[in-house]
Amino acid sequence: MKKHFACAAFTYAVLAMIFGVFYREFTKFSGFAGQTTLSVVHTHYFLLGMIFCLMMLMLEKLFSFLPHGKGGKLLLLYHVGLNVTCLGLFLRGLAQAQGLALSSGLDASLSGVCGIGHALLGIGMLWMLWRVRGAVSAAEK
Repeated sequence: MKKHFACAAFTYAVLAMIFGVFYREFTKFSGFAGQTTLSVVHTHYFLLGMIFCLMMLMLEKLFSFLPHGKGGKLLLLYHVGLNVTCLGLFLRGLAQAQGLALSSGLDASLSGVCGIGHALLGIGMLWMLWRVRGAVSAAEK
């Protein structure tokens, strides 16, 4: 599992840099000067992707909260939640930067995608922290 967290942290760092550069260049090229959710894709990938995975790597090293071969569903849930959230933010940001008027149905569906992603991400994060809590308690005994 340690290798998984290290690889995931590296991947999310690369994605964060790509989306940060994309945000800067796309809005500059489009002549857009307002607020857009494209800017938060970068921070979501850095904080919830790279930093969180690095923290989980350290906690896994200390407490082995994910026994070998276990935790695949948990990690999948977390990664799907983060990437669905970022996809929704990215799509909404593209529409904002292009000045597209979204229909109420499309606007609601983009909000729904982000909401589902955040819910999955939150469940995955709490589930992982629950496992860490259990491992820390077991280590203290």
